[in-house]
Amino acid sequence: MKILLIGASGTIGSAVHRELGSSHEIITAGRNGADVTVDITSPESITQMYNTVGKVDAVISTTGATHFGALSELTPENNEVSIGSKLKGQVNLVLLGLNHLNDNGSFTLTTGVIMDDPIRGGVSAAMASGAVRAFVKSAAFEMPRGIRINEVSPNVLVESIDKYGPFFPGFDPVPANRVALAYRKSVEGCQTGQTFKVY
Repeated sequence: MKILLIGASGTIGSAVHRELGSSHEIITAGRNGADVTVDITSPESITQMYNTVGKVDAVISTTGATHFGALSELTPENNEVSIGSKLKGQVNLVLLGLNHLNDNGSFTLTTGVIMDDPIRGGVSAAMASGAVRAFVKSAAFEMPRGIRINEVSPNVLVESIDKYGPFFPGFDPVPANRVALAYRKSVEGCQTGQTFKVY
């Protein structure tokens, strides 16, 4: 398959690339160091990315910025970081990518554990992920041409625990290579409208 992987330079994206790269053609996209440059907060940039890449069999998003901070300090402006990137950015990858996906292709988006298991400071991020999950669940019923859509919800990563550990007290981190298997399941499997939890 020809797979467009957005966010390939991140910890999860790199693991997904390693997991799928030996059996599929991977085209990477991101802000830096990728085959194609894209800013998912810009519909124009997303459109340009798809026009550059052409038709693909699968689109994987392992990207999406979010704001972390106390609810008492959450403003419309910093909340917009999560809305514009994690939510609208990933939704727009689907809306603008439908005509660039081959029949029976798939979209796989990324959410996260805190939409189900809240943490302090995670309100904005959890909100965006929950909205992405609702979009995936609903959109699956209307996808044309046999196209499937799923999302992967990973726990905090072993590789990131030194940086993010204080936000996740008592959580049992998971390795990125195990998270990558959920993306393989989404791309190569038959399910749609699903949340693949890796907790």
